[in-house]
Amino acid sequence: MNYPSFARFFAVACALAVRLSAQSFTPEPGFTALFNGRDLTGWHHKDPATFVDGPALDGKNDPGDGRYSIKDGALVGNDQKAEKGRVLLWTAKEFKGNFVVRFEFKAAEKTDGGLFFNKTQLQCGDYSSYAYKNCKAYRPLDWNAIEVTVQDGVARATCNGELLTDSLKIVEPGQLGFESDKGAISYRSLRFKTLP
Repeated sequence: MNYPSFARFFAVACALAVRLSAQSFTPEPGFTALFNGRDLTGWHHKDPATFVDGPALDGKNDPGDGRYSIKDGALVGNDQKAEKGRVLLWTAKEFKGNFVVRFEFKAAEKTDGGLFFNKTQLQCGDYSSYAYKNCKAYRPLDWNAIEVTVQDGVARATCNGELLTDSLKIVEPGQLGFESDKGAISYRSLRFKTLP
């Protein structure tokens, strides 16, 4: 047996399996995907000055903002803030009432990003350097699972099961926005469930 060839084959097979699993993410029962992992159907930008919805990005792989791209089933916010500035991608769907949002994010060192509930932000980024610095469950430079439950206008959020906040007030419900502000951040496995 030729071990270097087998090792190379095994490495390629593992990389392909990871890529396919990310692109073929299926939400758990009761949840609906927010991002299909292939294109930006169901997403758009807002004009930063007027906060008016921009055109739909349905079917597009490139949002045209120079900041986001799609790679291996994830929304990838690159680290070109100096050139491109802060950019958010917004869901076309409006979120009002009670619901749960789940997703994973991976952040480079000193990255600032977040999930916006219209105009209210839950920070997502390098928790070892800002925001939720006391979060022991945060895994630097790795994927971290976020779950946010919004009940009666108040959000409870966890990172890898550890409580981040249980009192984030959603002042003005509406669309969800995923932010790439400073540094590189990726989001994947985005899904939601409506609650009674």
